Amino acid sequence: MPLIRIEARQLPDSPLDAAAAFHARILPEARHAAGKDLVLLFDPADHTHLHWRRAAVEELAREATPCRVNGVQGGAGSDIAAMCEYLDGAPGVTGQLFALHGNSGENA
Repeated sequence: MPLIRIEARQLPDSPLDAAAAFHARILPEARHAAGKDLVLLFDPADHTHLHWRRAAVEELAREATPCRVNGVQGGAGSDIAAMCEYLDGAPGVTGQLFALHGNSGENA
């Protein structure tokens, strides 16, 4: 089953405001996709956003069992596509938040 990609982007800069916006705007969409494997796509952010994002992904994964929920933050289009392809073929990976830093290994 292909992954459903949910854009969790354009959230506020403040971690508390971003978490509130995520729970108000994106969480209902993620719950609506219950029964499907999901990947949440976050914009890059500093370390102050790590804990709320990780907690949201982990709890959604628990709620969605046996389906999988993971998060990806940052990265360019090709990096995100490669990560989603990996996750689609990794049935044991769930509840993880991956940070992409543009290190795709592609030659420039």
